[in-house]
Amino acid sequence: MRLENKVVIITGGGAGLGRECALLFSREGAKVAVADIDEQRAENVAKLVADKGGEAIALRCDVGAESDVKAMVDGTVSQFGRLDVMFANAGIPVPGFGTVPFEETTEESWRRVIDVNLGGLFFCAKHAVAPLKDAGGGAIVVTSSAAGLVAYPGFAVYAASKAGVNGLVRGLSMDLGRHGIRVNAICPTHGMSASFMPGAPQDVMGMSYEEAAVAGGQAWDPAGFGSPLKLDRPPALKDNAYAALFLASDESAYMSGVVFPTCDGGAHARTSLPY
Repeated sequence: MRLENKVVIITGGGAGLGRECALLFSREGAKVAVADIDEQRAENVAKLVADKGGEAIALRCDVGAESDVKAMVDGTVSQFGRLDVMFANAGIPVPGFGTVPFEETTEESWRRVIDVNLGGLFFCAKHAVAPLKDAGGGAIVVTSSAAGLVAYPGFAVYAASKAGVNGLVRGLSMDLGRHGIRVNAICPTHGMSASFMPGAPQDVMGMSYEEAAVAGGQAWDPAGFGSPLKLDRPPALKDNAYAALFLASDESAYMSGVVFPTCDGGAHARTSLPY
């Protein structure tokens, strides 16, 4: 198993990609700390992991608050005795989900997006260093976004936060490599959680946007999919989860400072991206 006996923290683990990775990482042998701002969601996922024969704990954590992040790391080490992988996955979209004109963006909205998406990585990395050093090294894996590489209409603040994430990942790889700590990010394009949408129903928690559309009765049409690669199924959360698993495992032992698009279907090979 690719994560046998490793201890992993997953922030934003109560839904979407975090939930998918909690289940996948557990199947690969990891002991998982499921952290989420919604404590009930974290508990639900930890129970699901346990029901499938894995080992997990649930922790409430707002990654935008340093005291929460420190308590999350301390609680994990107290329970499992070590930390091998910090998966800084938690993130939020811009308020209004792209419908608010940039010039109407409030200072509060700006600060919250930056605090969670960029500040959350800063706090997670900062407090993971000591236990990762104690373990002889390890991995910090980050969920960034294709928005950190290209622009989404209506998501300028979100794009700024993710571009900052990519820069921090590169910088941390330089600063933490001497401790045997590697730092990498996935930048999902497609196959991301439908639960990210405002008002998303509970039953789409384990689906991508594209899978949710199919479940809602929309036929999957590869010819109409906005990427060069055409397959007979829609992109799924698992397509990003397996990339995160690779970065968390020792298979990526000599990778650090890398931010790469996952599940993009060749979209980034073009000169423009029609989203």
